[in-house]
Amino acid sequence: MKEKLFEIISSPENPSKASKTFDIFIICLIILNVITVIADTFKLPEWLSSILWWIEVVSVVIFTAEYLLRIYTADLMFPEMTPLRAKLKYIRSFMAVIDLLAILPFYIPYIIPIDLRVLRMLRIIRLLRIFKINRYTTALSTIADVFKRKRHELLSSIAVVSMLMIIAAVLMYNIENEAQPEAFENAFSALWWAVATLTTVGYGDIYPVTALGKILSAVIALLGIGLVAVPTGIISSGFVESMEEKHQKQEEHDEKCFCPYCGKKIK
Repeated sequence: MKEKLFEIISSPENPSKASKTFDIFIICLIILNVITVIADTFKLPEWLSSILWWIEVVSVVIFTAEYLLRIYTADLMFPEMTPLRAKLKYIRSFMAVIDLLAILPFYIPYIIPIDLRVLRMLRIIRLLRIFKINRYTTALSTIADVFKRKRHELLSSIAVVSMLMIIAAVLMYNIENEAQPEAFENAFSALWWAVATLTTVGYGDIYPVTALGKILSAVIALLGIGLVAVPTGIISSGFVESMEEKHQKQEEHDEKCFCPYCGKKIK
């Protein structure tokens, strides 16, 4: 029974019909929960609020059962460990923490008396349920893999951009502080201007009025076009490399599935 449960909830490479049905059901439930979180921001009639409440209750029961079942079958996920160590390792994993945070806000008010304003903030944590989809799709794991693989290049480019922002902020503060002390009150105000300018967002809430300030602003804006695009290029190249590797692995897997002599598929 434990092995059957594990097969259903673990999303194997060759999933059974029951496993596929379970995955689709959980994904639909997660999407429904995200919709209810958004719906909570509107003034809704009482009958609709009641329906959303029952959706929340049913969802929490299902997510709690899923969380407990994953702990129960953790020794099959880590067969090289003892059952207790396997369960503890799973509980400390990223997805297990997400699962716990997805259900915890519902139970806390029943355990600990809590202020309603704090409770409202805790209910926002329900939005973390969207990360549970990571179990059923490779999209988030691919992004995480790209960031991990390109972390050194990304850190280097971010460090250069950060240094340029700080230098630009200090220079602009010294140039514009006398002309408009209310806008460039300190270096942090100038840093906000530097972020908006370097990223080419240009909110326009803070801007230079002196000639020297305008020249510096133009230089920073031009530098921002090239420098801010560097991390984007690094991430894009990482995605291309990741897709090529997956394609190559798939081709190697397909080659193993066919007989090298007759060319027929091996059953």
